[in-house]
Amino acid sequence: MKTPHKPLDIFLLIGQSNMAGRGPMNTVPALSHPNVWMFRDGEWLPAREPLHTDKPDIAGVGLGMSFAVTLASKESEKGVGLLPCAVGGTRLERWLPGADLYEHAVSVTRQALSSGTPRGILWHQGEGDATEEELAESYGERLSRTIAGLRKELKVPDVPFLAGELGYFLSGHESCSRFFRVVNQQLHALEDSVKRFGCVSAAELTDHGDSLHFDSASLREFGRRYAYEYERNVNTCCQL
Repeated sequence: MKTPHKPLDIFLLIGQSNMAGRGPMNTVPALSHPNVWMFRDGEWLPAREPLHTDKPDIAGVGLGMSFAVTLASKESEKGVGLLPCAVGGTRLERWLPGADLYEHAVSVTRQALSSGTPRGILWHQGEGDATEEELAESYGERLSRTIAGLRKELKVPDVPFLAGELGYFLSGHESCSRFFRVVNQQLHALEDSVKRFGCVSAAELTDHGDSLHFDSASLREFGRRYAYEYERNVNTCCQL
C-alpha cells in the first residue's frame, strides 16, 4: 500500500449525492494540495476530483476537497486523508448500524487507520428522507444511532460529526419540498442532544439547475464552511 510520508488526520465522507459531489468539473478551478490524500481501492493517492466513484458518469466537484485544502493550508505539519464513501440516491436506512453502506464505511476506515487517526466524520444526506413525513420526523433519532455506532466501532467516542443542512433550493423540488425543512430542524436539534455534533449552514448556496444538487461554486464554499465548523468544534472542546 502506498503511504503518505506524514501521519494523516483522517476524515470519513459519507452520505448521498451532495457529499459524493455532482458539481460540474469545468465551472471552478481544480483544487490540489501536496498534503491532501484520498483512499481508493486500498491505497492512498494524491487527492483529486472527483473524489467519489459511486456513479462515475456524473460524479464531479464535491465539498471534500475544499474542506481538506482549507485545513491543510493552515497546518503544514499534518497531512489530511479523505475516505470517500458516499453513495448517491441513498436513504438514511442504508447508513444505520448493520446496513450495507454503514458496514462498508466502517471497513474502509479500519483499512486506512494504519496511516493516521480519525479526526472527523463529514455527513451530507437527507434528500432521500425528505420525501416522506415519517422519515423526516424520525431523522434525528435515526441519525443519532449512526453517529453512536460509528464512534463506538471506530473507537473514537469524541470524534466530531459534522452534518450540512439540506439546500434551501429544495423548496422548488417536487419530491423534497414538503419535508426538507423538517430534516434541517432535526439536524439542528442534534446540536443540543449529541456531543461534538455540528450543523453546517447551507444558507445562500445555490443549485446547478435541478433544485436538488449544489453547484460547484457552492460546494467549494460548503466545504470551507465544514472546515470552519470543524475548527470551531475542536477549539470549543479544547476550552472546556
